[in-house]
Formats: sequence, C-alpha cells, structure tokens
Amino acid sequence: MQAQMLAPAAVLVVWSLVMLFWMAGVRLPALKKAGIDLGARPGGRGQDLEGQVAPPINWPAHNYSHLMEQPTVFYPTVVILAIMGAGPVDVALAWTYVALRIVHSIWQATVNKVPVRFLLFITSTLALLALAIRAVMATAFADPSALPI
Repeated sequence: MQAQMLAPAAVLVVWSLVMLFWMAGVRLPALKKAGIDLGARPGGRGQDLEGQVAPPINWPAHNYSHLMEQPTVFYPTVVILAIMGAGPVDVALAWTYVALRIVHSIWQATVNKVPVRFLLFITSTLALLALAIRAVMATAFADPSALPI
C-alpha cells in the first residue's frame, strides 16, 4: 500500500507544475500586451503585478502560490503514513485531498467565486486534518516491536 499512498502526492506535484505552466501561459502574453517589461526593474515579484493586469490574469498565480503553501503539510503526512503502513482509508483521504485541491485550482483560476472556493478549501483541509491525525496515531501509538529491524 506504500505506492498507493505516495501516488496522490505525485499527482499533486504534477498538478502544481501544470498550474505553473498555466500561470506563465496566462501572464506572459498579458504582460507583453500591457507593455510590461520584466527586465526593466530588478527584483520584481509576482505580487507587483496586482493592479497592473486584470485580476483574472493573476488568478492562476494566486492558486500556484496556494499550492506551495498547505500542500507542504500534505507531503510529509503522506510520507509518514507510507512509511508506517497506510491503509485504504489513508489512501482514500489522500486522493480526496488531491481531487479537491485540483478542483479548487480550476475554480480559482477560472471562476474564482470565493464562497465555493472556500468550501473546496475547507473540505480539503478537513481531509488533510484527518490524514494528519491518522499520521499521529500511526506514529505515536506504533508498536516498536512490530517494525522491521
């Protein structure tokens, strides 16, 4: 079940890269159209584009940033459970988290209505919370004699 537990994390890594390319594919043409020269000012950051391009141009970037935040808790949680011996519930929770994060990404990058986005976020957070609690249970209550030497 180790590979099955790690698969959702691998998919979320790939999805994060999809969002990176989506962000670039939307932003770079918009910057060119707006006449913004990326090399004109050293040290610029993505946040500097707020108010300089239409909000929908920044939505994929906002989501990409989100994928660099909370999922950093998801990845070690998945690894802990994979090492300790994940069960079917763990795998289902991990896939639920990843599916909700992908739907959240698509919603935020396209429609971006906050009530739905928040519902997707909080639901995925609850799946992550359940995974985290299961990781604590798997480690704190582990029987050391059952582990391989």
